[in-house]
Amino acid sequence: MKEAQFYERLTGGDVRCGLCRFSCLITNGARGICSVRENRGGTLIALTYENICSGQIDPVEKKPLFHVMPGSKTFSIAAMGCNFHCRHCQNFSISQVERGGEIKGVQVTPGDIVQRALASNCQSISYTYTEPTIYFEMAAETARLARQAGLKNIFVSNGYISAEALSAIAPVLDAANIDLKGFTKEFYRNYVQADLAEVLDSLLAYRSRGIWLEITTLLIPGLNDSDEELQALAGFIAEKLGVDTPWHVSQFHPTYQLTDRPRTPVATLLRARTIGLAAGLRYVYVGNTPGEGGENTLCPHCSALLIARHGYQVTQNIIHDGRCPSCNYPIAGINLNN
Repeated sequence: MKEAQFYERLTGGDVRCGLCRFSCLITNGARGICSVRENRGGTLIALTYENICSGQIDPVEKKPLFHVMPGSKTFSIAAMGCNFHCRHCQNFSISQVERGGEIKGVQVTPGDIVQRALASNCQSISYTYTEPTIYFEMAAETARLARQAGLKNIFVSNGYISAEALSAIAPVLDAANIDLKGFTKEFYRNYVQADLAEVLDSLLAYRSRGIWLEITTLLIPGLNDSDEELQALAGFIAEKLGVDTPWHVSQFHPTYQLTDRPRTPVATLLRARTIGLAAGLRYVYVGNTPGEGGENTLCPHCSALLIARHGYQVTQNIIHDGRCPSCNYPIAGINLNN
């Protein structure tokens, strides 16, 4: 535990948290919407500091990040809690903390995490599985040490961090995969309990700070997969974030509180990919369906196969000096060479 950053003391012992865009008003003895920041006598405490519930080695493609050091390993950490309450959360067992519930995990320091990453021959640390914003103090300190050790830092996030908190961590944050969960106010309100406009504003903030962005959308049949919504979403990425921004469209499977919807048909994912490419996006990928097509990186100029993948495994990478060896076209990303 540690005193939290980004909060304001108010009269009567209340505090206003400024870590994420919910800006929770927290009374004495209570916690914020994330359930891991607690007001103790007018001091906001980060219950997740030096307390992780997951620490493991992953391929960076699992994040998913396809344009950041392809084929490399990333050391993934998570702490319990989340500021979103998605009905379809795939990691609900660690993200959804009961009000006032125990924050379970293993005690570990930021320095320990960096040393474990280095010892595992990882090239980056990913703050993932739950929402990294809500364990900001732990993530920020780890990220600073990681940068000093030559490691990249990656956020896998819902995009609800406050502008102040993002500005604080941006100097040591290399890349992020942000879930753009849908493209209607209604979907965000009914299935996420958040505001779409805040996520879009956050995405623009990430882009303005030069952090490499990849976007993921989990397509749920009948809820966020209409042609109109996908066209609008792809158009936003192309126009506001740039046509070199990779978009991952992933297969939903029934889970948590959303078990009345079927698994996403592969045809829907391929249709979304076509829509993304038609909107001008240069890199659109299909996820959670290994071998069904849409996993490979092709040259946007000559269509040469540059990076071949099957699931999270890179089976070929012929990018040279960040360019297509066939036509010399520059391929966007971070350290793409094999």
